[in-house]
Amino acid sequence: MTTTNPTIVDSLHATEAAARHDDGIQAKDLRRAAWACSVGSALEYYDFALYTLASALIFGPLFFPEQTPEMRLIASFGTYFLGFAVRPVGGILFGMLGDRLGRKFVLSATVLLMGVSSALIGALPTFQTAGYLAPVLLVVLRLLQGLGAGAEQAGAAVMMTEYAPPGRRGFYAALPFLGIQMGTLLAAAVYLLMVSDPERITESWLWRLPFLLSVIIIGVGLYMRLRLKESPTFVRMQEHKRTLDNPLKTVLTHSRRTLLIGVGLRLAENGGSSIYQALAVSFIVGVIGLEGPVGVITLICAAAVGACTVPIAGKLSDRFGRVAVYRAFAFLQLALAFPVWWVLSQGEVVASVIAISIALGIGTWGMFGTQAALMPELFGAGHRYMGVSVAREASAAVAGGIAPMVGAGIIAAVVALNPDDPQAATGAWFPIACYLALLTLTTIYTTFKTPETLNRDLDDPRDAAHASPAAF
Repeated sequence: MTTTNPTIVDSLHATEAAARHDDGIQAKDLRRAAWACSVGSALEYYDFALYTLASALIFGPLFFPEQTPEMRLIASFGTYFLGFAVRPVGGILFGMLGDRLGRKFVLSATVLLMGVSSALIGALPTFQTAGYLAPVLLVVLRLLQGLGAGAEQAGAAVMMTEYAPPGRRGFYAALPFLGIQMGTLLAAAVYLLMVSDPERITESWLWRLPFLLSVIIIGVGLYMRLRLKESPTFVRMQEHKRTLDNPLKTVLTHSRRTLLIGVGLRLAENGGSSIYQALAVSFIVGVIGLEGPVGVITLICAAAVGACTVPIAGKLSDRFGRVAVYRAFAFLQLALAFPVWWVLSQGEVVASVIAISIALGIGTWGMFGTQAALMPELFGAGHRYMGVSVAREASAAVAGGIAPMVGAGIIAAVVALNPDDPQAATGAWFPIACYLALLTLTTIYTTFKTPETLNRDLDDPRDAAHASPAAF
């Protein structure tokens, strides 16, 4: 469950010579923070990735068997969306606690909430045994999952950005996001072993096992994060009594422009991630008809590519600047949108795997790795956790959560417009690519309104936009 990743190990040992940096952080504390955030994120995101895969592959027949295949997909992705819709609430709730009580407290609470919720999904009755109560319970647990996820990634990024030595924040802040690729790999590997035949799995208890394994996540995640020291920035805020009583009010009053920048930056990354991880997998399996575990294999390959891309993107942002690197990956995603979706419509297994691996693993997750330090650096010290949480999760609701459902709606609309064509759904690739291109163009525009944050003072109570107005 916690196999060592050579990328993290080699990079951490390379910093042994810098046993202390300007904040007085010991090398062992830096390594512990990196492992607690990255491995903790991997374990926690395992839960969320499981739900993504299950939504695309098995939840339809388990919880919505009375619907047509197209409506099953929409209903299944509807519950997927609800988890994203509630994430801003979780971001506000835990963001408030993170800025008032500390980063460590929230990181421990979120792993507990998501772990319990996911384990209980594995114990749910299906529609066959409980009728409409089954999807209702699924929705409730999905909402709890979303609450926890609403602050997890923001907290890990904030913690590592505030821990990292100057000049290397991009790399270190990217490590928790690398952990997310590890969690995706783990979830996909589990499903490769257990869900290679969705019809057989849905008729047995095996679909429950990956969710029940979340019990292990609770124990490991809590152990690692409870041993973690608080971030030096938050410690200094407490010492100088600079913590805010109402960080949400501060964000909404003084950081509206920064919030819009954060949401705009996330549209291409979060929307693209959900489109490729959930919708594309469902498209090549359910619409194109590729057989076997090709969808899960695709995600394994993409996550492996992403595991290399994320830390490289962080290092590139330390050298060339956050905004320039982020914009470059956004342009790459835009350039790949139409060719990749055309390839997916052709039904070639190897080509589909390669296409998604490049588009998701490099284009989308390149933005993901660059974003790790960029988002926390955009906000001032006293409301940083709240600002990052609200910006990330608002975008998750309007882009990431709704994207697969919009895609499923596009497929259903194309089928309805061509009722006599049994291959009509294949033509949905073009409007789906247009939707992805629109999200990406919005993000590219946002990068030209984003101030460069490389090496800014993290103790500054002002947002980057106010600290460097010339950037605008």
